[in-house]
Amino acid sequence: MPVTDEEEIRGILGTDTVAVVGCSTTPGKAAHDVPRYLVENGYDVVPVNPYADEVFGRKAYDSLLDVPGEVGIVDVFRPSEEVDGIVNDVVERGDVDVLWTQTGIRNREATDRAEYAGVRVVEDRCIKVEHRRLV
Repeated sequence: MPVTDEEEIRGILGTDTVAVVGCSTTPGKAAHDVPRYLVENGYDVVPVNPYADEVFGRKAYDSLLDVPGEVGIVDVFRPSEEVDGIVNDVVERGDVDVLWTQTGIRNREATDRAEYAGVRVVEDRCIKVEHRRLV
């Protein structure tokens, strides 16, 4: 079951590194403005976008599998039907603690697989909203 406990979510938000799958270069889009907020609040945001070289002055990676170093949270800004492939990458990496899907993004089968692999899941919640509310 996805994490819903506020204290656990608060603890998750203490994680430093957030890979943002679907991070946008377009200001005004949630997939740009939410990661920008995370950067402004001290997070090490790693953009994952195969169509961008960099976002926020940070190197963008084509795939989650290309991201060097450990990743604490994978924050997903992609359609629900793409979560399955993202979970494949999360499981293959083996170092992701939390899969976070933004508001409106749900894929129960994929998130069940992530949980089975030991990855905690926060589903259908905006990380910016939760950060403002809990931290």
